Amino acid sequence: MSIRVFSTDTDAGCVSVIEQTPDKKHQLVCQIPVGNAPRGSVRFTTDGRGYVSNCGGNTISEINGVTNREAARITVGIAPRGIGIVPGDTFALVSNSGSDCVSVVDLTARSEIAQIAVGRDPRHMALAPDGRFAYVAVWGSHYVSKIDTSPLLENRRSDIKTDVREVARIPVGKDAHPYSVAIDPAGERAYVANTQAAYISVIDLSTDKVIQQVDVGSKGARAIAIQPDGARAYASVEDTSEVVAFETANGDVVRRFDVGPGPRGIAIDPQSGVLFSSSFSRSKAKTMLSGRLFSPNALTILDLTSMRDIKSDDPQVDEIRVGTGPCSVSILDLGGIVKK
Repeated sequence: MSIRVFSTDTDAGCVSVIEQTPDKKHQLVCQIPVGNAPRGSVRFTTDGRGYVSNCGGNTISEINGVTNREAARITVGIAPRGIGIVPGDTFALVSNSGSDCVSVVDLTARSEIAQIAVGRDPRHMALAPDGRFAYVAVWGSHYVSKIDTSPLLENRRSDIKTDVREVARIPVGKDAHPYSVAIDPAGERAYVANTQAAYISVIDLSTDKVIQQVDVGSKGARAIAIQPDGARAYASVEDTSEVVAFETANGDVVRRFDVGPGPRGIAIDPQSGVLFSSSFSRSKAKTMLSGRLFSPNALTILDLTSMRDIKSDDPQVDEIRVGTGPCSVSILDLGGIVKK
């Protein structure tokens, strides 16, 4: 097993790379300089190319996930935030929060080939497992944009500018400010983290309707990670410095974990069962929570497999320092890279 963890460090203008060993130890191996104010998780193709948004400009960086170097910068819209890779690894979508659109990027040509108009200030997205639709959190307009990506999936280039388009707007609540979207492994439901509402919105993807609101106890939800079996989800709640675990079957919250200050990004390694949460707080001081000191500018590491009962047992907790302002985290399995 050879796992690398990538922390998007906004204030440092870099992506930190952490190696995870088979015994679940972690070490910072390098930092990859990218553009100004990178945001969002690094999204990887099956052959190990990674893409991250440089929100302080109008580019995304392509990085090599094996050599840990920036390979190129691709011009997109203003203040890009979220990225989604279409299955097949030929195209990507990029949400541009400063120009209220989603870019279609040809990854082979390293160029933007179309823009899709959406509402105000789109943020982070998720693609359905079959790749036929993308769901983008439109933060300033309080809805999730459903975009038809089938021409990209089928490589129908003549149809891209006309048929890759917004086909539905799914409201998630007045003034909720949706920030990110996660889709369950079955492709049946989308979970939306709202920064200004104390709930996670659950969307039935067969009807494009919100069917449930999961009460997480506070506003400030930023990201959601779902277990590989789809049974449980975890939400980072920045305002309370917690990761909240809930059952997807009924929305019941089963545990609240204190993590580092101001958590935003969250990711679960499907092989080891380790959860990573990024501490975005710009404070320079350590924070005491539940009798433990947490560092700023670090990833909190929760070993979920160390608990026999999530409701009563405490997980093994660790942390690793990264660059300043870590906002997102992602995982790459080097053993799963497909050479092309």
